[in-house]
Amino acid sequence: MKTMWDERYASNSFIYGRKPNAFFKKQISRLMPGKILLPAEGEGRNAVFAARLGWEVVAFDNSTEARKKALKLASERGVNIDYRLISYDEFDYKTNDFDAIALIYAHVPGKIRQSLYRKMLEFLKPGGMVILEGFSKKQLRNNSGGPKDIDLLFSKEELKDDFLSLSEINMRETEITLNEGEFHKGNASVIRMTGKK
Repeated sequence: MKTMWDERYASNSFIYGRKPNAFFKKQISRLMPGKILLPAEGEGRNAVFAARLGWEVVAFDNSTEARKKALKLASERGVNIDYRLISYDEFDYKTNDFDAIALIYAHVPGKIRQSLYRKMLEFLKPGGMVILEGFSKKQLRNNSGGPKDIDLLFSKEELKDDFLSLSEINMRETEITLNEGEFHKGNASVIRMTGKK
């Protein structure tokens, strides 16, 4: 899997664009800057946007090529991000340390998703926010991006169970038009969620 992502990110262009995800941008702009965690951050578009708003950013991904591009983008925009080359199961951090966690197209296999997401919640402060956008299982009928394995896609019922401990959950499955670089383009079925620890 790492090899596939390194090959995809090796392109000179930012394959998911340089602009932040629209839902992430809207939600993060409403919050007072603090410390944010961005798992599976790819080329850094969301991390860099958060840093420009004044957030202290910790991000990770397992792609060397993605990290290179993220650090290049951060340098171009005049911000610093703490971007680690690591996998979900290797990432560890202090309990109750982040003010927000953003899971933007952070798809993982169903058999480990719940345990990984719940592990991430341990790093979130009480009162901290989770921001999530990802492809729903209905995305299989679209050609606008995302995994072609239904096990990697989201359902509202599964996500409600994964984030059972959160309060003030706001979740919506919706159809949108993606325009995020060459690999996220066209009509898409997504789930958008926010919740508070």
